[in-house]
Amino acid sequence: MSGGPEGLTASARQQPLAVGNAAAPPVALYVHVPFCISICPYCDFVVYAGAAARGPSNRIDAFLAALQTEIDLRADALDAIFGRPSAPSSSGVSGAMAPGTRPPLDSLYIGGGTPSLLPTEAIARLVELVRRRFGLAGNAEVTLEANPGPDERGDAAALVRAGIGRLSIGAQSLDRAELRRLGRRHRPEDVGEAVAAARDAGIGSVSLDLLYDVPGGSLETWAATLDAALALASDHLSLYALTLDDPDAEGLTGPAGDHLPTTSGARQWRAAARLDQDEDLAATQYQHAVDRLATSGWRGYEISNWAHPGHESRHNLAYWLRLPYEAVGPGAHAFDGATRRWNAARLDTYVAALRPLDGGRPSLPPGGAETLDTATAMAESLVLGLRTDRGVPLSAREEGPLATAYDWALDAGLLATTDDRIVLTTRGRLLSNELFSRLI
Repeated sequence: MSGGPEGLTASARQQPLAVGNAAAPPVALYVHVPFCISICPYCDFVVYAGAAARGPSNRIDAFLAALQTEIDLRADALDAIFGRPSAPSSSGVSGAMAPGTRPPLDSLYIGGGTPSLLPTEAIARLVELVRRRFGLAGNAEVTLEANPGPDERGDAAALVRAGIGRLSIGAQSLDRAELRRLGRRHRPEDVGEAVAAARDAGIGSVSLDLLYDVPGGSLETWAATLDAALALASDHLSLYALTLDDPDAEGLTGPAGDHLPTTSGARQWRAAARLDQDEDLAATQYQHAVDRLATSGWRGYEISNWAHPGHESRHNLAYWLRLPYEAVGPGAHAFDGATRRWNAARLDTYVAALRPLDGGRPSLPPGGAETLDTATAMAESLVLGLRTDRGVPLSAREEGPLATAYDWALDAGLLATTDDRIVLTTRGRLLSNELFSRLI
């Protein structure tokens, strides 16, 4: 499977510091599946668990019916503006496209939640619907997120037949005590079994998500988790500092908000967990990962992401290159090059809009939108571009928000120049929030 900037379509290989405000057709589609068996206390994603996810009263079928309607409505809107998608050519020429007016998608990402809980035949129908309504390039990256537990990971061979070529496994830790502390259901050995099953089935690219700055953790437990992950020989690693936000306090949980209200139990867990986190330890853990992965031949192509050549997440690169992408499902965010749009998080209102009980005409789900002005687009392009190891053009230091922060950031050791680019140093990655706040 090709990946990274070299593997993107021609439209995706543009300069990352692109600040035009014209709407364009999407190069990627994100599908949010909001179901898990249980909800981890640190999780802020739009997730429904328990009876909504399993059992006779589960909401999965209702959600899938609504999701299909949203996909059709979003595709209809794109057809009206940009024309119907072109399809891979039958000429046998790699990358060639049959006549059409809208390019097919370069990537499809099915995330959540735990989309591997869906019946495999439902995943296959979803991929086929996207192929029919949005188009999928012949070498499109199709990713599914999965939990590693044996009752959550799904049937890897059936996923391959459904069209999945990349699996992103939510390992989070390979330390038994940390997994319990985080409220995870799986065991460390389940992660290895999930990777092996994916390999045996022929999934071409396997990614692991890991968390550092886990409450009560240490450099030793983090180093052991990282070593264990490397021993599994995955293709991609996403390493995230555990963040314990308060979406209620940030005003994100109202009727049109893109987050669900935080439960009282999760709020209490986070309050206690914050007391056990340590910024200095987190920085040491991150630095250890940078050094360890560099010596093992991994490319840190983004602040939180490392890959072997050819296995960079093409879908996430579309975000960081600020390319247009579509999104469907509760709480999902989309961007057309000029406007950011989001769906409200609440499943009831999502389903009610798309599958009215009275049999009336379906409508798009509630949510919100924000059209970006030129200054905001410029700052956003700088922040997203600097997150990657490609950085931004050297000319960015002469105008816009970086012009006023460049000398300070250079003196502070946050930035470096290579050829004609400006990139973050490792220290800059550790202190990126301080720089980015100045740019914004």
